[in-house]
Amino acid sequence: MSKQPAAEQNDQIEIELSEEMAEGTYSNLAIISHSQSEFVIDFVRLMPNVPKAKVKSRVIITPDHALRLMHALQDNLAKYEENYGPINEGGGHSGFQLPYTGPVGEA
Repeated sequence: MSKQPAAEQNDQIEIELSEEMAEGTYSNLAIISHSQSEFVIDFVRLMPNVPKAKVKSRVIITPDHALRLMHALQDNLAKYEENYGPINEGGGHSGFQLPYTGPVGEA
């Protein structure tokens, strides 16, 4: 049996997260499109009574990475539901229909 170099044995990647990126960006809609070579995921924030929504972030990934992302999401959703119970697909803030007008605020 051959020995692998230390660099190959330690497959850890050091990932840096800036303070600004760590704050995150809220999104309540994702639009996914694809070509033969890439998937494009646009994360959008819809606001009540605002007819226009802006893309807050766009992520472009390869098809094989999209498949790995899908599996990772499935795994994490299963773990979430194990801990907190089933996710109600039609409930909460994510169940609105487009165009989203939301509740009218009162002063």
